[in-house]
Amino acid sequence: MSRVAIHTLGCKLNYSESSTIVRQLENNGFSKVEFTDEADIYIINTCSVTDNADKKCRTTVKGVLKQNPEAYVVVIGCYAQLKPKEISEIPGVDMVLGAAEKFNMIEHLHSLRKEEKAIVFNKNIKETQDFEPAFSYGDRTRSFLKVQDGCDYFCSFCTIPLARGKSRNASVAETVAKAKEVAATDIREVVITGVNIGDFGADEDYMETFYDLIVELDKIEGIDRFRISSIEPNLLSNEIIDFVASSDKFVPHFHIPLQSGDDEVLAKMRRKYLSDLYVERITRIKKQMPNCCIGVDVIVGFPGETEEHFLNTYKFLNELDISYLHVFPYSERNNTTAKKMANKVTKAEKTNRAQRLRILSAKKKRYFYEAQLGRSMDVLWEEERQGDNMQGFSQNYVRFEAVYDATRVNTIERLTFDEINESGLAKASLKEHLQ
Repeated sequence: MSRVAIHTLGCKLNYSESSTIVRQLENNGFSKVEFTDEADIYIINTCSVTDNADKKCRTTVKGVLKQNPEAYVVVIGCYAQLKPKEISEIPGVDMVLGAAEKFNMIEHLHSLRKEEKAIVFNKNIKETQDFEPAFSYGDRTRSFLKVQDGCDYFCSFCTIPLARGKSRNASVAETVAKAKEVAATDIREVVITGVNIGDFGADEDYMETFYDLIVELDKIEGIDRFRISSIEPNLLSNEIIDFVASSDKFVPHFHIPLQSGDDEVLAKMRRKYLSDLYVERITRIKKQMPNCCIGVDVIVGFPGETEEHFLNTYKFLNELDISYLHVFPYSERNNTTAKKMANKVTKAEKTNRAQRLRILSAKKKRYFYEAQLGRSMDVLWEEERQGDNMQGFSQNYVRFEAVYDATRVNTIERLTFDEINESGLAKASLKEHLQ
């Protein structure tokens, strides 16, 4: 039996797809092994969000060939769609599969013998019309459920529409059926993921919305918690916020991309909102769910971003009732409008601005945690071990830590948040073992 291992770079969506692809291979006679083990076929699921995708891919290929010089190496993912020729020239790569081909991998694997020259299957992204459902299982305690793919937004800094194609999804009924497959397993929490999940329903084949979807998901038996991953502020409607506030299953946690707190920069980024709408979203969330955790994506050093623009962003975030930041220094992408813009920000300045926002993020997170002290929380313990410790998350994304105990993995415990430990994580006393 041939052994297969997969390494996933990037987002939750990639994890859901990687897991699904491996299950397809297992159903066709392969056995899954860890990526650090010797395998006959190694799959690298790439990302294009950061500017070192090429370096990561090359390093990963070199590493697997040390484990097994005769291993068959397949590269898939966003980077594979955007730069197939570049990847095909990496020594040791045998096959490159684009967005439309990665779910048909078994059809392309005519042999597991090393190729003299990498085989490339890569259609024009405009030909990628189908939606392939996916969910992760067996990799982490939580499952990532893919409900949408592609993006019709062309932000001036982003290549995702070129890597993923147009926004598309299955029907609500089909998506719920896939979620019920997850419910039939031992998974306790599902993270709803996609490229632009709030755009669910943009697919002209279905007259349905993301709100329609979450209403039906909420009815599924066998899943304790649903968590909404990143959702655009202009698509996070009042009815979605109000529904989450009233739901017993949808947890009080949102991750809402901002990218800049300065309206002039937002306009250059071609975002679909300005800062006042963002404030409205945060205000409504906190009014409905005072203990809700809110994460924010921010890009620093966008072309033309002056120190004044940055300080506007800093002040905006400092005054906003949010819980943490994901900070990204701007990096150029081919075939984007932003690459052609003047007044580039130096690498040193981007690094400096990113560091200042990360310090702000640490303060925001600490303040949020301190506001939760003394509260009773339901914590789902994760399988992944952190040295001698284990970690878990409350409904509102407070990260707890305790001494590792295998019997507690994938259980939900009601805990009292007693103190913040030296690592900045929550410590608790057991109040009630729920399930």
